[in-house]
Amino acid sequence: MDASRIRAYLYLALFIPLTFLFAVSALVGTVLDGSGRIYAAHARLWARLALAMAGVRVRVTGSEHLPAGPVIFMSNHQSGFDILALLAAMPRRINWIAKKELFDIPVFGPSMRRGGYIPLDRSDGRKALKSMDHAASIIREGKSVVMFPEGTRSLSRELLPFKRGGFILARKAGVPVVPITINGSGLINPAGQIRLSRGNIAIVLHPPLALPPDISKSEAETWLMEQTRSTIVSALEY
Repeated sequence: MDASRIRAYLYLALFIPLTFLFAVSALVGTVLDGSGRIYAAHARLWARLALAMAGVRVRVTGSEHLPAGPVIFMSNHQSGFDILALLAAMPRRINWIAKKELFDIPVFGPSMRRGGYIPLDRSDGRKALKSMDHAASIIREGKSVVMFPEGTRSLSRELLPFKRGGFILARKAGVPVVPITINGSGLINPAGQIRLSRGNIAIVLHPPLALPPDISKSEAETWLMEQTRSTIVSALEY
């Protein structure tokens, strides 16, 4: 067994109980504070401790591009460490849109729900549409969210085809899309492998994308998808 695999198992032995403890503590915190601030503080501290245990540093550039008000962040996805890096280092409080099934997990699910994370039901077309409308209304009220439009982690670090759902949500919410390029996470913890190496993760925040005022609904999602993809690729390192 090589060193990176041994490091991964040792890390998991610490990370799993740490995650459970933080989930319980965050859930208790939401009882005291319904605004989600305590939950967000727990999530950031959990992520920073997890990164420190792994010997990973995160650097963010492009914060000056962030507009006022809620946005939808769209990021590439190379590793489970993408989530940790974004939670630990983003200059704005973020919420996550996750599949509904995750909210059924004991402790973690209720913790996510009370923390302001948004479930998305994809079991059938009607439920998915209703869920999308609900998520759009929450975003319009002021919550910035993060989505991975690839829908899963890339095994090769190359950008996978995008799912359309996030861009439908962006059109419905009527808020800017901010593309994010993450580099380095796929080398630290390759998708589909139990391996862990020390290293650096770089997060690039790009200028926001807003739909042109004269674009039709039928063209809006395609335009956003293409612009987001080309922007992320422009800073992607293979």
